[in-house]
Amino acid sequence: LDIFGSTIAAGVIGILLAPAVGKLLRFFPPVVIGVVISVIGLSLMEVGINWAAGGVGNPDYGNPVYLGLSLVVLTLILLINKFGKGFIANISVLLGIVAGFVIAVLLGRVNMDGVTAAPWVGIVMPFHFGLPHFDPLAIATMVTVMFVTFIESTGMFLAVGDMVDRPVDQKTLVRGLRVDGLGTLIGGIFNSFPHTSFSQNVGLIGVTGVKSRFVCAMGGVILVLLGLFPKMAQVVASVPAFVLGGAGIVMFGMVAANGIKVLSKVDFVKNHNNLFIVAVSIGLGLVPVVSPHFFAKLPPALSPLLHSGILLASVSSVVLNLVFNGIKGERAATCEIRRAGHDFDGRSGNEEASPGDEMLRAADWH
Repeated sequence: LDIFGSTIAAGVIGILLAPAVGKLLRFFPPVVIGVVISVIGLSLMEVGINWAAGGVGNPDYGNPVYLGLSLVVLTLILLINKFGKGFIANISVLLGIVAGFVIAVLLGRVNMDGVTAAPWVGIVMPFHFGLPHFDPLAIATMVTVMFVTFIESTGMFLAVGDMVDRPVDQKTLVRGLRVDGLGTLIGGIFNSFPHTSFSQNVGLIGVTGVKSRFVCAMGGVILVLLGLFPKMAQVVASVPAFVLGGAGIVMFGMVAANGIKVLSKVDFVKNHNNLFIVAVSIGLGLVPVVSPHFFAKLPPALSPLLHSGILLASVSSVVLNLVFNGIKGERAATCEIRRAGHDFDGRSGNEEASPGDEMLRAADWH
């Protein structure tokens, strides 16, 4: 009950703190954004690779059948994107997973016991285990975790904003963080744990090209329905990890590639210091991925901070950018992000800037 109470409290506090965290956007120029997005993709690649081999903890990890089916799914997704058109190309990931699932069933590699055991209808009741208890220490710990997830979510929002050609501004960031807080609040009420934006889904935008918020909303409705009908949910849950692995490698690689695209707009020639920012920050961001026990001898209380590669890369890139490049005014930082967004849209560097951008620059620098 302490966990649920701290989750509810952290959600409320997160909603209230979202505007303050949103002001950190000025510390995220393109060089920082590019690093964060790249590390998100590279960190997630560990998940995709482990899926392809059968999943962490699988006693048959690395079975050639798993690797072969992952390769089949990956190949199908690429072929559908190459030769498919319109709607077919947009659902290439789904088609690849369905085909891999069918093959896995034919090979007898799918466990359907969960489907048989699950009831047809299941209703989740709020406060199922009793009324929550609000312990100050537990709340302080959960708020710390919430702040970590806010930093990670900021990177994800920036990644999505770049992919949909709508650079994230402060108001948009605050709205997104408030939704994370609201999700955590609702999760605590319904006997769950803190919720945050799911970084794996960022790759879907790059692979499918689908950018509609209405599609995302309908996806949420489908997930709610799956929660109400456990047998349907178990059918989805029975998809083997190695089938998801082929899709995961594509999706997570797309996130990393998008980060590289952002970094391609950063000036590394005239400003050699940007190389140090990228090199050190990506290196630190990959520490938890390459060596999970790197911080094992440090106090366990630091684990939420040190075992998140996204957080390490974010903090490192922000600090190094301040050291090497200094801090710009809030409006100037907003202009820089907007100009980068226009560049991603295909505008040449010689095109005339909009009057609004010129006014913002003048107001800040003068």
